[in-house]
Amino acid sequence: MVGIKNLFYLLLLTIYTFKSVNGQDIYTLKECIYRGIEKNISIKNSLIELKLSEADRLSVVGDFLPNINISANNSWSSGLTQDITTGLFADQILQSANGSLSVGVDLYNGLSNIKNLQRASLIKQSNKLQTEKIKEDISLLIVNSYLQILFNNENVNIQNRQLNVAQEELKIAKEKYINGIISKGDLLEIEANLAKKEENLIVAKNNFLLSKISLAQILLIDDVSNFDINYDEFELPNSAILKKDPQDIFNTALNKISDVKIAEKNLQIAKKNKELAYTMIHPSVNAFYSYNSRVLFGNSESVKTQFDENIGKTYGLQLSIPVFNNLNTQTSIKKSKLNILKSENLLQQAKLDLENLIHQSLKNAQGASKTFEASIKTFQARETAYDYAKERFKNGAINTLDFLQIQKQYENAQSELIKSKYDYVFKIKVLEFYYGTEL
Repeated sequence: MVGIKNLFYLLLLTIYTFKSVNGQDIYTLKECIYRGIEKNISIKNSLIELKLSEADRLSVVGDFLPNINISANNSWSSGLTQDITTGLFADQILQSANGSLSVGVDLYNGLSNIKNLQRASLIKQSNKLQTEKIKEDISLLIVNSYLQILFNNENVNIQNRQLNVAQEELKIAKEKYINGIISKGDLLEIEANLAKKEENLIVAKNNFLLSKISLAQILLIDDVSNFDINYDEFELPNSAILKKDPQDIFNTALNKISDVKIAEKNLQIAKKNKELAYTMIHPSVNAFYSYNSRVLFGNSESVKTQFDENIGKTYGLQLSIPVFNNLNTQTSIKKSKLNILKSENLLQQAKLDLENLIHQSLKNAQGASKTFEASIKTFQARETAYDYAKERFKNGAINTLDFLQIQKQYENAQSELIKSKYDYVFKIKVLEFYYGTEL
């Protein structure tokens, strides 16, 4: 009966564990990037800005269309007023109404409508590039946070293994102490080493949890307890890009990185602003047409008859030639030229910054690769030394302090190995990002 009861509890525990694992939302790196781009508030605001620029462009398109206005009013006049039908003044109360239809269209205004439309299109393209830049920044941030979780998870596993080793060492040390092989001081050193391993594990687990919370916040995930990443998908990236010429990476990045594209688009906008400033010195020609009529209520004639008889039409052309406007036109032209120079400098600076970043990223990645390779060799050497020291310690060939020193060097080599590995991975990812490789 007891066996069946224990089996029942074991079954419940298995089901609960299965649900806990499978109830979690497991995200791959690509899924994290996709969700981050979809949920990020800055990107949402940038998309709103893009829609606003489209609305501005639509407004500019409307400038090509004629202005059409219809107006009507109804009024009462009392006292000495003029009869609109006879033209005579009399002390009376009159009710009258009038209505009008007016149409105006720009025939020529220095091509400002066309240039405004071109400028609005450039601004829309610039806003779209701004959105892409935010997406790029968010993607790199997510990659870094994702790798931080992988690093902390691996560190937790290492600290767990080190704790298990320390527990086994304490068990052996107690037997040695009982048999009089080691002193009380050596036993206390082993116990202190175990306590330190327990502390290291607590810190590692805390860092692991904090890194998960950090990524969950970036992805706007509320239920962190059900959020996790895919630890099995990770592979060391191909190091072929380290052999690329930095100039080749730079030439590729010029057509892919948003910073330079935004600077180029801003230069185009500045040049278009200069063209718009020059339209202010051109004359403008407008055509207009007006249709109106009025009626007097209480008149012997019908409203329709009055409306037909009082119809008035006005049409014509209007020419406006700018002569002097308080130096506003000259100032606008001068400022537009200066803004072009400023935009050219910003474009040049963006290219220089990108070139410097690529050279720096390539050197950093190459350095990280060498550091990672050196860490592997160091770890292998420390591991061999530790295994040898462990056997000697069991046999009493070395004292506790010497053994713990060798063990500490081995554990430091483990930590440096995973640290250099993920540093290398991230720097390769950054370099691939500049080269246009999908993260």
